[in-house]
Amino acid sequence: MNISEVFIRRPVATILLMIGGLIGGIAAYYQLPVAALPEADFPTINVSAQLAGASPDTMASSVATPLIKQFETIAGIDTISATSSLGNTSITLQFDLTRNIDAAAADVQAAITRAQRQLPDNLTTPPSYRKANPADAPVIILALTSDGARLTQMDDIAQNIISPAL
Repeated sequence: MNISEVFIRRPVATILLMIGGLIGGIAAYYQLPVAALPEADFPTINVSAQLAGASPDTMASSVATPLIKQFETIAGIDTISATSSLGNTSITLQFDLTRNIDAAAADVQAAITRAQRQLPDNLTTPPSYRKANPADAPVIILALTSDGARLTQMDDIAQNIISPAL
């Protein structure tokens, strides 16, 4: 005797079982949480340092490199990316998803302190860091302009028409 034979011999039970499964599926569907964007916390820390008038090459070699060498000793870093421009260096550290952002921030502060003696003495301010979550960044940024409408009218349009439509 196979399993399909039971359902063939008892059609009423089969129909009731199918209706019960259908009702259960519909109820479960309405209980599912829906989010436009899922909540994801990517532990990310941005470090910045300024040296007035320094070229991008100088910023990369004398500021970014010593900091990166210290950051490479921190456990749980997925990626390190650095950008140097005139008088400014920005380093982004992205950690494993399992890494606690507060513990990572303490490790970054300790690495900055260790790198301090290798950095130029004439830094405008000591390197600073801030915790960030790329998921908190806006998905879209809009700018409204008008030759004839006043600022208050533009604000009303943005708040009452455009924002609800998005």
